[in-house]
Amino acid sequence: MMWQDLWTALALVLVIEGILPFISPNGMRNAWQQMAKMDDKTLRITGLVSMIAGLVLLSMIR
Repeated sequence: MMWQDLWTALALVLVIEGILPFISPNGMRNAWQQMAKMDDKTLRITGLVSMIAGLVLLSMIR
């Protein structure tokens, strides 16, 4: 059962990450250009905040 949940979560990540480039490829391109200009510390903090938000949401759902 755990493996099925893991594959389901991975599939959802792929679907969600595919929404923006499908709907607005130009917006996605602009977002990547903005991210390329950010320093490493800012990107790491953004990633950390995203992971924490995901864990909080997961704990609320489960």
